[in-house]
Amino acid sequence: MEQDHPLVRDVYPDLVAELTTLLEGEGELDLAGCVQKVRLVGMCDCGDDFCQSIRTAVHPPGQPYGVGHRCVPLLPSKGMVALDVVDGRIMYIEVLDRPPLRPQGAER
Repeated sequence: MEQDHPLVRDVYPDLVAELTTLLEGEGELDLAGCVQKVRLVGMCDCGDDFCQSIRTAVHPPGQPYGVGHRCVPLLPSKGMVALDVVDGRIMYIEVLDRPPLRPQGAER
């Protein structure tokens, strides 16, 4: 059950704050609200050292999202961030070429 997974905002509050600001700047107000509620289902396991992407919903690896999918690229100050969204639900947060994500409470 997805409610068993932590909220991304509780684990990576700085990332969620940045996503909210970027989404609002792009006029994606519905997604800016949704990003507060996404859960950390899993980290990407591609093995690339530049990837810190986050799965926010259960989805079979390597399968297309299908009808209702759209990619929402954002313009962060560093690296690349894009969201995979299906019917208004954030399914995946792609985080590439950015400084390491620091979980809440981790030493800086």
